Amino acid sequence: MADSESRLMIQRDGEITVAHFMDRNILDEANIQRIGEELAALVENAPVPKILIDFDNVDHLSSAALGALITVNNKVRQKDGQLRLANIDPQIHEVFKITKLDKLFQIHKNSHEAIKSFK
Repeated sequence: MADSESRLMIQRDGEITVAHFMDRNILDEANIQRIGEELAALVENAPVPKILIDFDNVDHLSSAALGALITVNNKVRQKDGQLRLANIDPQIHEVFKITKLDKLFQIHKNSHEAIKSFK
């Protein structure tokens, strides 16, 4: 997924796929759709997906982006996979709390902690 249209940088850590956002602000509808498609492809291409989405670079996230994450989470669960989120900015994390999405997603302080939680 290294084409010029990609909104994610993908790395592998054993059987875990780590997705990093290329953009600091995930607000644009077209980019959010592209991110959703890329994450969906990662889920579809894995027999039992283990995906970590790293928010290390992200400052702002729209409600449409949250919707895309919920969709990806549902796809992961349909395949008995696991999804983790890490490195979420405190202000964005507050949105997860307000919307109760912190109960839906497993959120970790950092990637290392998140990766350990898969095993």
